[in-house]
Amino acid sequence: MEKFTVEEMALMCIFDTSSRARLMEDLRESLDDTDDADMAELTRQVLDRLDGMTDAEFDALGLDPDYILDEQEE
Repeated sequence: MEKFTVEEMALMCIFDTSSRARLMEDLRESLDDTDDADMAELTRQVLDRLDGMTDAEFDALGLDPDYILDEQEE
């Protein structure tokens, strides 16, 4: 599996990453609200990549926000 770019990872972390399906739903909804062509293109790229992966591959990405990871280490 090809790695996501920093920009793609940052975009995904803005939304609900509790599941691949939920994230894809949120990203699709955000397309309706954006007037920025570059952001819309980035969102479509992420959606295409998410659509081409399994739930297990998505879970392996580790998209937990840093503050949650910090709390777990304490």
